[in-house]
Amino acid sequence: MSELTLDQAQTIVATALEKSRSLALSPLAIAVLDARGALKAFAAQDGTSLKRAEIALGKARGALALGMGSRSLFRRAKDQPFFISAAASATGGDLVPVPGGVLIRDADRKVIGVVGISGDTSDNDETCAVAGIVAAGYLADPGED
Repeated sequence: MSELTLDQAQTIVATALEKSRSLALSPLAIAVLDARGALKAFAAQDGTSLKRAEIALGKARGALALGMGSRSLFRRAKDQPFFISAAASATGGDLVPVPGGVLIRDADRKVIGVVGISGDTSDNDETCAVAGIVAAGYLADPGED
């Protein structure tokens, strides 16, 4: 059974920050949670706006709670707005249905954690999350288009 370690979570954060710098993105907030939803690692770059941490956590927690990357939640928000509204209510509002919440899967495709990033465009946030997950040796599941 795979378990996300602190070292791996820190690798995810460091790589996501490196990717952000290489793309000259706006300052990011990055949250890595384990499969239980417990915070394993977090970073906010200098200059990130006030509520970016909460948005990053909302992307991560929403993806984990519903078992799908937040890109899928984004699609469902357009196609099934009542479902997303109900899911947001059921999660206490802890659901941000836009790309940037990426599930971490092990080699057996079991969800072992999630990354939520906010700060630049949602697509760029997702790109940084995927880079971090891959660097830690896991499969990134951002959800389907």
